Amino acid sequence: MSVGTKPSHAPIALITGGSRGLGRATALALADRGVDVILTWRTGREEANAVVTAIQAKGRLAVALQLDVGKAGTFAAFASEVREALKQTWSRERFDYLVNNAGIGGYTPFIEASEATFDELVDVHFKGPFFLTQKLLPLMVDGGRIVNMSTGLARYVYPGFSVYAAVKGAVEVLTRALAVELGPRRIAVNVVAPGGIVTDFGGGVMQDPALQKVVAAETPLGRMGQPDDVAGVIAMLLAPETGWVTGQRIEVTGGYRL
Repeated sequence: MSVGTKPSHAPIALITGGSRGLGRATALALADRGVDVILTWRTGREEANAVVTAIQAKGRLAVALQLDVGKAGTFAAFASEVREALKQTWSRERFDYLVNNAGIGGYTPFIEASEATFDELVDVHFKGPFFLTQKLLPLMVDGGRIVNMSTGLARYVYPGFSVYAAVKGAVEVLTRALAVELGPRRIAVNVVAPGGIVTDFGGGVMQDPALQKVVAAETPLGRMGQPDDVAGVIAMLLAPETGWVTGQRIEVTGGYRL
């Protein structure tokens, strides 16, 4: 689904998992800042279309495309869809920003972790962003930006997140590598590491009032994080003023467990 009836010369951001949670908040925050959006969805078509409609209400252009980031074999076809969307909606060949946001929850005690669970988390959170970025790079402008998503769990430890946290740690290392390798194209690459955010991610575990009370008590700023807290940081990293920032990990946890 796309919206808009006139050409736009605004920057274009591609956000994976943009139909809900942090992806949705980021899409809307960027639209407020004059950025057009290509967002992806895996199963929530209606949710994605609702985000597109909300972006339209802000006067920006948007397209929603289906994508499963855990299936790297589909990325070449997806890149072709992006190329066509750019042509049809924007009369352009390239987009400006990539936000590798899509993901799944990953609570599994180490002793119980199966190879299937391990492979799924690697495919979605590491292999997916790795090869999706590779496939989309020819469609990105020189001087563009990439934001990857990690987790506060790559710094502090909760039992049951050994696989999830380790895979996100790999994303952080990849981010630094890309910052160096894509430097000649002036593409800045950074990683954002949220803490406990009140969304439906991971089955909505952070929506539990009892857990929220515990987390807030260990957070210097004294509350749970909200999607807009993270979306604002991502938008900051895509702003003109932060073009000299690359290869950095920005933690968004309210100071949790410092």
